Amino acid sequence: MCGIIGIVGRTSTRPTPSLDELLIGLDTAIEASEDLPAATAAARSVDRQLRGVAGVRAILSAPEVSVGIIARLDRLDAVADASEAQLDRRAAELSAPELEQANAEIIALRDALWAIRNDRLRMASAVAAIAGVDVGTDASAAYLAGYLAIERACTAIDRLEVRGRDSAGVHVYVWNHDLDDASLEALLAERGDDPLFRSGAAVAVAPGVLSFVYKTAAEIGELGDNTAAIRRGVVGDELLRRVLRSPDARIAVLGHTRWASVGIISEPNTHPLNSVEAAPSGLVSDAGADPYVVAALNGDVDNHADLRVEHHLAIPTAVTTDAKIIPTLVARRLRDGVAPVEAFRRTVAEFDGSVAIGAAVATDPGRLFVALRGSGQGLYVGFADDAYVVASEPYGVVEESDRYLRLDGEHGGEIVVLDGDRDGPDGLERLAYDGIAAPVTEDDVAIAEVTTRDIDRGSAPHYLLKEITESPMSLAKTLRGKIESVGDELIATVGDMALPTTIAQRLANGTIMRVRVIGQGTAAVAGQSTAALLDELTDGALDVDAITATELSGFAMRLDMSDTLAI
Repeated sequence: MCGIIGIVGRTSTRPTPSLDELLIGLDTAIEASEDLPAATAAARSVDRQLRGVAGVRAILSAPEVSVGIIARLDRLDAVADASEAQLDRRAAELSAPELEQANAEIIALRDALWAIRNDRLRMASAVAAIAGVDVGTDASAAYLAGYLAIERACTAIDRLEVRGRDSAGVHVYVWNHDLDDASLEALLAERGDDPLFRSGAAVAVAPGVLSFVYKTAAEIGELGDNTAAIRRGVVGDELLRRVLRSPDARIAVLGHTRWASVGIISEPNTHPLNSVEAAPSGLVSDAGADPYVVAALNGDVDNHADLRVEHHLAIPTAVTTDAKIIPTLVARRLRDGVAPVEAFRRTVAEFDGSVAIGAAVATDPGRLFVALRGSGQGLYVGFADDAYVVASEPYGVVEESDRYLRLDGEHGGEIVVLDGDRDGPDGLERLAYDGIAAPVTEDDVAIAEVTTRDIDRGSAPHYLLKEITESPMSLAKTLRGKIESVGDELIATVGDMALPTTIAQRLANGTIMRVRVIGQGTAAVAGQSTAALLDELTDGALDVDAITATELSGFAMRLDMSDTLAI
């Protein structure tokens, strides 16, 4: 599996929040410490103020901003700790609904505080690290927005590396820059041309539009190595820094983390790839001679070899990934006069296999084209501050927004075009693969059930160690209020929410005789232990078994399953 990330947005117009506004908001949360929902609401308001370009500027405007925020976050963390300790002491006195409500309130407060400390303050610091000395109060909104978009993409790739990490790439379109043709030509000449679109490649691809790419490929490495290499490439790129200093500059990003399935692990095969084809002489043709497209792929285009032959594609010999046919075919259709949306639709409709695709066209850089078909992949469009964020998993978008659209690939496929100049569902054009329009409404927008606190790897070198380390605390919180001391015995009191009375009665009177515990991954392991324990405790009176969850399974089904409990 691989991961796609895309960022396209509008020029920020939200005023920069003042230090007083931010600190007053957190002081309000502290004053409401006896009312956790009110404290959470105040903290969330500050979190919203600190998002986007306005938030980054506020944090970087002066050192005292971060100092004042952190001091208040420390006090609010203490409030959450005290509330949790009190809940531990009172757990046995509370009903199951009361216990769940109190726990949910503590979690909500911790999530809000985490977001400010580990998302907002961290993001501003990361933007400063890649943007350099120009991020003070004098930095333009365009400059901050450009580096913010790149850092958002790198952060999302860090989280998506659980889907693949043998290579990663970030492509950047910059337009509305203020370099004249002569200056630009001289700078690009100094840069040199890379016909295989490896890291550091830069080219003028349309009037006023520049294409930059940063890539890395390594079969063996650690989580985070790839984005560290990409960030180093961004930091050292003086041409990118120069064009982002243009007061009206705009930027769009398409990124990818790869687990190679078709094509070797190499920079020429690292996504995103561009549409440039080889010339008859064997050299690669001029990128500016034809419509220019970049694209990234999750999954496999099963018929890519047939399409290469059918369309006489001139793919450079060093590029062996199936993803190369995506931008090439779109560019071919653009050259024939087909409009961008239709060129993209016709291209993806030709592909066999389960795929997720992201693409961007140089002549229309403010739009991002995404497509999904099949059950093996995913794409999510998050509604961030002044931007859309596309990712292959919800955890790629939740740092920027808890609201997202999930594409449906299982009913013939979906195509969504994101217009970076617009906002919310109105800026999304959704089509079926056959071209029939399916407008996006607020009813299609989902609310994320996870936060970055849930998925953060922290200081652990990998996620398995993180899960092992957190297991004792997780188990203790799961059992909170559910174990009661009666004399010399410990009695389980799970409550009606976990075990409804009607189910308990049917287990007792024998009308439930079969139990199937279903799970996948670590849940499957937990299911096996649960089934073994139930089998031992009931001394064979129940037919208990653990079943691995799959996408499509009819195993162990019967016409009448009224005697079966599924856990």
